[in-house]
Amino acid sequence: MKEASSRPALAMDRYPFKNPPYAHQAAYLSRFWNHAGVGLFAEMGTGKSYMLINNAAMLYDQGLIDSVLVVAPKGVYGNWERIEIPKHLPDHVPRSVAKWVPSPRKAEQARMDRMLESVDSLRVLVMNVEAFRTARGTAFARIFVRATRCMMVIDESTTIKNHRAKQTQSVTEVGRDARYRRIATGSPITKSPLDLYGQCGFLGDSYLDMDSYYAFQARYAILVERKLPTHSFKQVVGYRRLDELQHMLSLFTFRVTKEECLDLPDKVYTMREVDLTPEQEKAYDQMRRAALSLFEEGLVTTQNALTQLLRMHQILCGHCKLDDGQVKELPSNRIDELLAAIEETDGKVIIWATYRRDIEAIKLALQSAYGMDSVATYYGDTVQDERQRIVDNFQDPASPLRFFVANAGTGGYGLTLTQAKTVIYYSNSFDLEERLQSEDRAHRIGQTNKVTYIDLVAPGTVDEHIVKALREKINIATAVLGEEFREWLI
Repeated sequence: MKEASSRPALAMDRYPFKNPPYAHQAAYLSRFWNHAGVGLFAEMGTGKSYMLINNAAMLYDQGLIDSVLVVAPKGVYGNWERIEIPKHLPDHVPRSVAKWVPSPRKAEQARMDRMLESVDSLRVLVMNVEAFRTARGTAFARIFVRATRCMMVIDESTTIKNHRAKQTQSVTEVGRDARYRRIATGSPITKSPLDLYGQCGFLGDSYLDMDSYYAFQARYAILVERKLPTHSFKQVVGYRRLDELQHMLSLFTFRVTKEECLDLPDKVYTMREVDLTPEQEKAYDQMRRAALSLFEEGLVTTQNALTQLLRMHQILCGHCKLDDGQVKELPSNRIDELLAAIEETDGKVIIWATYRRDIEAIKLALQSAYGMDSVATYYGDTVQDERQRIVDNFQDPASPLRFFVANAGTGGYGLTLTQAKTVIYYSNSFDLEERLQSEDRAHRIGQTNKVTYIDLVAPGTVDEHIVKALREKINIATAVLGEEFREWLI
């Protein structure tokens, strides 16, 4: 095990935070701010980004780093640049921030290149983990880390749990040159304790005291040799020495759940970005231009404005109803982003989707990933006699039913679904009342946990405006009239 720095702990009550820390955030920073490698296993909604950003600020203040490389999945990494860093980095810390762009324009390339220059500020480079599958992305990250005194952060570190994957190997290789390393996730073990090897390996070879994955597997897994006609292999049938593994982890990890955070707000909101496919971008732009044309010709009414928004919204979800009534399917990244979000959660999850074809697609994806009994759907086509059984099973902690996938117009009223502490909006209804009612299915009498609400959003589209309006409790039917409708479109 690597030893912690000998520097004393900082006084949390005197540090000039931009926003005061919650008790668990102060506890993490007080204990781990100057450790070389740390696993921050903090459940979604407990403020991982706050802890990591202020950790970087403290190291910068002490002259220990002059840069931060944040590596996160596609759906999350843009939030670091746009939301998290401006929101949490203390005002006294000068900063230069850039986001990795795989095919940059001239101005974007110049912004990234400035990250390699010596400047009197904290340089923050944000990259998507998928960039480490490419030679160009890996090379730029390596140059950045070697040219600076860097703290490297892997947000949602389950993305590097597969020790054989190219992105895991590239991330780990680049991380060797970082002064400080952090992995952060809400649920580090998604399938087995062996998931820890790739993640902790990023922190350093000594953290798990194992020279190889096979040594780690042999110590903590129960293996049985299976023979087939063509070959034999060792199958994992169980695990052992987990108390020993837990002790090792306790030396360099900080674990916090929402249940332990008594001072957190009852509702925590977050977003995950969904990149549009080229087919979606083309269809969306065509529909947006048609809507702008209506506005410019003075033909906009509440009804046809909402119709145009609905069509644009459908495109963002991966399908569009044509004038002849047929539905055209479009390639979409939304299901993949949903599954990535779920990997960061544990316990039961409510998923709201506006369109029935999305509900069925979500069901199939979840059954494939988590088993046939893991999911139930609740919408207009759900047989009446089945509805109460679905709710009862979802509310039963012992039931294998983990995912409740529903339309807010059908399942958003009257039901008690307090076994869920995570609610995901795959897509939003335009109806403010449906949003408010659907949020309260999990957040009502009987709920003993904080509830996290996740909106899947395609950046730069009406998705953003819809979510913003609903969260601010604005009636969209009123908001889309007049000049505001035009602003949504452009």
